[in-house]
Amino acid sequence: MAGFRALAEHVRDPRIPTRQRRTALRKCLEKFAPYGHRATWHHLCTRVGIGTGDRQPEPARLVAALAELEEARTIWLAYDVEFAARRKREKHAGIRQPGALDEWHRRTWGGCGVVWCDDPQHHPTAPLPDVLRRLIAALESEPREVCPVCADDRIVWRHGLERHPGSGPVCTGCGIVVPEAVLTDEALMTAKRCRRAALAS
Repeated sequence: MAGFRALAEHVRDPRIPTRQRRTALRKCLEKFAPYGHRATWHHLCTRVGIGTGDRQPEPARLVAALAELEEARTIWLAYDVEFAARRKREKHAGIRQPGALDEWHRRTWGGCGVVWCDDPQHHPTAPLPDVLRRLIAALESEPREVCPVCADDRIVWRHGLERHPGSGPVCTGCGIVVPEAVLTDEALMTAKRCRRAALAS
């Protein structure tokens, strides 16, 4: 199976039929899809003006979507390298027990679902690179009471999510499943209370 860079070259190659270039872009999302495959595809199509079911989009739009995806991937890979170096330093210092952030990072290995959106049509509207920068800044800061991507405080706890662990805090503003490690205990308790209140009503 081709890697991300080989698939990206197919997307750019004007000698390849447009339909195949579109397929190559979709396959790039098997390697790196920050919101999950369907939500990331919907995001990219919305950003560059392609219909999600359009089989013959303008090649320039495909290349524009790829450029946004590639920039976001570069940002994430740099963070991934730094994360691995930090864990190595911690293990060398005798810190063997992984924390909540480490557990979250393990589930998002490779960059798929790092800003998971359970509803494919409800995702941040900002460019992917901006979203990843905001997330990384939150991961490297003290926990807060708001969404790291859109700063909305309307976070609710949801069950039945389509990925492990199956439940978690979801921002009702931008639709991301917020990593628990970036939220304060108070924010998490509030999210769970919001769910109970919604069930009771």
